[in-house]
Amino acid sequence: MTRAKVGVAIVSIALVLYFWFTYQRAWIMVTDESLLAKGIGLALFALPIVGAWTLVRELMFGAQTERLADVLASEDGLPPDDLPRTPGGRIVREAADAEFERYRAETDAAPDDWRSWFRLSCAYDAAGDRRRARESMRRAIRMEKRDSVSA
Repeated sequence: MTRAKVGVAIVSIALVLYFWFTYQRAWIMVTDESLLAKGIGLALFALPIVGAWTLVRELMFGAQTERLADVLASEDGLPPDDLPRTPGGRIVREAADAEFERYRAETDAAPDDWRSWFRLSCAYDAAGDRRRARESMRRAIRMEKRDSVSA
């Protein structure tokens, strides 16, 4: 198991414990005689529900991303991790921006290929645009699922 997976497991366990304790406090408040406490208790029930939904969604996103990365790795289609880095380990932004254009052109040329969207997601991430990286990865996941169903 990689360090990242161990970290995800630890954070997930901590969140589940937090959800459990929040649920317990919500139950205590709902069973209280005070209407204000009941109202706060009802509101507290929403936190673990929303949190659990978010946790499951993020874990599924990570698993699906890893699955696509494994497919691309087996096809030797992952983008190389050869961009220059600062002494602190961050990718040099100018180099990432220049490399980004390559993957954007690839995606423009093959907009129906999930592999190009996966690589574009990696390029967005390297350039520091996490929101577009996640959007592109979600699109790659949807396209790969569609392709595997129709195959």
